[in-house]
Amino acid sequence: QVQLVESGGGLVQAGGSLRLSCVASGNIGSINTMGWYRQAPGNERELVASMAGGGRANYADSVEGRFTISRDNAKNTVSLQMNSLKPEDTGVYYCNAFAWRHYWGKGTLVTVSS
Repeated sequence: QVQLVESGGGLVQAGGSLRLSCVASGNIGSINTMGWYRQAPGNERELVASMAGGGRANYADSVEGRFTISRDNAKNTVSLQMNSLKPEDTGVYYCNAFAWRHYWGKGTLVTVSS
């Protein structure tokens, strides 16, 4: 089992920045990929960014160049630096870890006002 706890959401004006962090605990040695998903009201959950154990990052087209994912394997954390935020980035952001199956945090709300 893997447990994930997110922090760092909040309210920000368009053009602003936020940083999300996620700490993993439990059977962390089995984790391969970690990343962030988001779900806007009325929409399905979608991938925002992910990073495999080897450090290769993958981004959704909508956030490429604005968001940066980073991972600290020694601290069992994954972070998402979000710059130039847009109202369409609003949603609940979920930390994700894949260790033979997907594990999810409870989510943190990001609201970007216009």
